[in-house]
Amino acid sequence: MNGRKSSVRVTIVGEEYTIRSDASPEHTRAVAEHVDRAIREIMNSGAVAETRKAAILAALQITDDLFQARAQSEEIAEGMQQLSSEIRRRLPPAKRVSGETAER
Repeated sequence: MNGRKSSVRVTIVGEEYTIRSDASPEHTRAVAEHVDRAIREIMNSGAVAETRKAAILAALQITDDLFQARAQSEEIAEGMQQLSSEIRRRLPPAKRVSGETAER
């Protein structure tokens, strides 16, 4: 994010949108392509034919993916914290003190 808004024209399921964003045009296009692909996959599956309903299902799917990624990230962070604590316990006392001081 560069702080300057840019306008990017994107097409999602055949409709054009102008997106104003702080993100780079490349990022905005990639996000729009991801949304377009998710909606089209749902429509092509035959589950729904209406674009609006497919968009809602795609939004739910994308949000579920986001929540799962966040949960995995939290698990990894907790694992790293546990490993750090375990390593700190195994260090000689002189190293433990300097490591704790360095964190502060």
